[in-house]
Amino acid sequence: MRDRLINDLLDWYDANARVMPWRVSPADRKAGVKPDPYRVWMSEIMLQQTTVAAVRDYFNRFTARWPTVADLAAADDADVMAEWAGLGYYARARNLLKCARFVVDECGGAFPDTHAGLLKLPGVGPYTAGAVSSIAYNLPEVVVDGNVERVMSRLYDEHTPLPAAKPVLTEYARALTPIDRPGDYAQAVMDLGATICTPRNPACGICPWRDPCAARAAGTAPELPKKTPKKPKPERLGFAYVARREDGAWLLETRPDKGLLGGMLGWPGSDWSDAPKTNPPLDTDWQTLNATARHTFTHFHLTLTVLIARVPKDAAPSAGSFVPAADFSPSSLPTVMRKVYDLAADPLRHIDPDQS
Repeated sequence: MRDRLINDLLDWYDANARVMPWRVSPADRKAGVKPDPYRVWMSEIMLQQTTVAAVRDYFNRFTARWPTVADLAAADDADVMAEWAGLGYYARARNLLKCARFVVDECGGAFPDTHAGLLKLPGVGPYTAGAVSSIAYNLPEVVVDGNVERVMSRLYDEHTPLPAAKPVLTEYARALTPIDRPGDYAQAVMDLGATICTPRNPACGICPWRDPCAARAAGTAPELPKKTPKKPKPERLGFAYVARREDGAWLLETRPDKGLLGGMLGWPGSDWSDAPKTNPPLDTDWQTLNATARHTFTHFHLTLTVLIARVPKDAAPSAGSFVPAADFSPSSLPTVMRKVYDLAADPLRHIDPDQS
């Protein structure tokens, strides 16, 4: 039964593997082309909590600008954080740099080729270590993401709700991981979950595991995996101050390395809490916009009151610094800060016809 499951899935993958910029196709792999551990690692870091569609362009830009781990290790932090802007979960970008520098400084510029060695890298946990081990080095390590959890829960008709079901679903996946072609197999299960065994309306009729799937036989596939209900997200409030100098420069700051949006460019502002304290970075005439910037993080919803001001060239802020208009790109801002910019830009745009 196990061998049939593996063989049927790999046959399906050989014919239907998704084309991705970080992936070596099954045909190329069979011809001897080996995946680049750097590209596999980067794709896995980017794909955490994010979709393939969202990651593809970021991956292409990163690998074009920093084609090797040594290139990335030598990059300026600000450049990497700016390139990451909009992808979210910004701790990943900081860990990306830490890991690249660790690989260069401590590993001779080459990624470890064992699961245990990969686990020693900054920002690399069991999932990423398993994925790089399997995909890059073709080692029989189990790889379990959300797609794999869904496939396993349906294949075995497992009704234990997530996250409590994670250990048993991991064991199901581990038991099926083959010695031969483990990298292709890991990607095949993920592709199956992403394209056939989808969260809603799974295409059971064309699934290579249709016959052995216990949930399909029981009619329970659409309701799996079960999940423990999430608690409502709390609401937090804050203030964002957007000042533009009469020469067109914008007042910006780099957020502390630790905490949300760590190391990212943004607008000076308050704490984010139930009752934030106002702390404007300049003593000037601030105007409050009628619209607010709203953004949802993993654990809470945030609503920012946006205040704007036009200030003279000699303005001396208590937080942040003025960045010339020619050196500022809104695309370098994380999403919530870009939302603030979108609200504030029009009222502040036409300051000096030669600078706006």
